[in-house]
Amino acid sequence: MTNYAEATTLNEPPRGHARIVYLGSAAPHWEVYGDYGDQNMLEEFRARTLARLILLPRNDPQFRRNQERVNKDAERERISIEWELGYAVAAEAPAVAPAATPSE
Repeated sequence: MTNYAEATTLNEPPRGHARIVYLGSAAPHWEVYGDYGDQNMLEEFRARTLARLILLPRNDPQFRRNQERVNKDAERERISIEWELGYAVAAEAPAVAPAATPSE
């Protein structure tokens, strides 16, 4: 008996795709759009996601914890997700420009 998931489940294609969009500083803060996949599955995922995020702005410390929970839920349901936070994510952010050299 093993305590890890079978390798075959990791290579299965996603069953759907959802976009999680930050609407702004006034509540409700979030909306979830299902792009493709089973509509019932996406509607249940949307309900669970909004229950975790609806009243949290993106700069709330609880948001990061709940974002991770949403990511795990999507992974478990095999739903690919895309976060639209309204700003560049660290991996997408441009590198810091080198310091300017003093001119003579």
